[in-house]
Amino acid sequence: MQLQRRALQGFRVYVDLGIIIASFMSAFYLRRGHLHLEPGHSFLLFSLLAIFLFSSRASDLYDEFRSRNFSFELISLIKNVLIQALTSVFVLFFIKEVTLSRQFVLYYSSVLLLTMGLEKYLFRKSLDFLRSKGRNTRSILIVGAGKVGEEFYNSIKNNPHFGYKLIGFLDDEEKSIPNGKYLGAIDELERVLTETHVDDVIIALPNQAVDTIDWVVKICDMFPTRIKIIPDYFRFVSQKYDVSMFGRFPVVSVREDPLNQVQWRIVKRAFDLFVTVSVFVLIFSWLWPIIFVLQKIFNPGPIFYKAPRWGRNGEEFMCYKFRSMVPESKNVNTDGKHRHTTKTDKRINGFGRLLRKTNFDELPQLINVLKGEMSIVGPRPHDVKENMEIKNKIKSYMWRHISKPGLTGWAQVNGYRGGTDDINLMRKRTEYDIWYIEHWSIWLDLQIVFLTAWRMIKGDPNAY
Repeated sequence: MQLQRRALQGFRVYVDLGIIIASFMSAFYLRRGHLHLEPGHSFLLFSLLAIFLFSSRASDLYDEFRSRNFSFELISLIKNVLIQALTSVFVLFFIKEVTLSRQFVLYYSSVLLLTMGLEKYLFRKSLDFLRSKGRNTRSILIVGAGKVGEEFYNSIKNNPHFGYKLIGFLDDEEKSIPNGKYLGAIDELERVLTETHVDDVIIALPNQAVDTIDWVVKICDMFPTRIKIIPDYFRFVSQKYDVSMFGRFPVVSVREDPLNQVQWRIVKRAFDLFVTVSVFVLIFSWLWPIIFVLQKIFNPGPIFYKAPRWGRNGEEFMCYKFRSMVPESKNVNTDGKHRHTTKTDKRINGFGRLLRKTNFDELPQLINVLKGEMSIVGPRPHDVKENMEIKNKIKSYMWRHISKPGLTGWAQVNGYRGGTDDINLMRKRTEYDIWYIEHWSIWLDLQIVFLTAWRMIKGDPNAY
């Protein structure tokens, strides 16, 4: 079955490479009116094929096909087509080809997205049809009808496109299985495997049942079936975990963050510097003097507000903002707890309210980005006292500080901007921050930057 899966994946790669060639020739003909390729054009085609092999692997375009929805595959395809377009522009510029120009890139990208998207849709539908006829499916027997086993079964039941067919459950405790497929005690395993063809045996037993797991593995080794073990400690891990080998020992990371890898930290840092320098040159060169003058006129006192914040790994740094409150304002209530900002907060003056409404008060934090203390995108830094108050109230709250804080973040563009004393809103904001850390990509950062800009233009009701 593993050999078949690899052969199917290889077939899909070759089909996509053929589509790239066909799309290239179609776009070339639409632009030139003939198919005679010169050496520079052949170099461009070879570059597009080579880049696709790398980008499709990096974007997991051919990741385990059974366990992904079509929407994930489509998003991955769009990323690859965008890379193809950028590669075309770069190579055409490099070989000084001006006759193909932007029209060719537009034709090629459009034809490629349409044809490859259609191919993948039809391919998936064909597999769904075969599976509905009982073809190209895997039969599964689950040993252990506890919580882990039931959740695994629900995942199969709710995602029929995965192509798995459940044979039933074995468990020493007789369970009322919703589908009525309780087949007996675990010692019935050999009989079930003898009487029924089973592709995969899923062991979903408690970790302490070592002897039972050992016996199940020995029995399964007597049959042509694959064995998969779901450790019950997987209830502690997030959806984005990582399994790696430490010598001969498999090690499971409860959470995995892509920015733990140095190459992605370099990419993110380059993105931060590019955006920051661009904003300084294009905007700050004229906006900062205006804000300085208006600040002195309408909000006398210090220009900047500096406050300690927790950065990556909980290291403290001084965060910069344009001051939006009266100089004598305090961030602590009479009971010593952190004082959150409200819509009618009297500490904020008129000009300061405008700064907060437009998010201009956050712009000096680009200085923190240049210093490497913050990033353009990341979990927003909270007041130190607020961190101390809620770190023990919200599960995994401190995981937010595994990455650099940002000027904007996934929680903010999803409506969770600003401070709040509502523990449920805090918890939701934390969930968005953790999701961002676990799913980080440069594409996600770009999406958040554009969404932030859009919210600044249309106005954010939580900006106060």
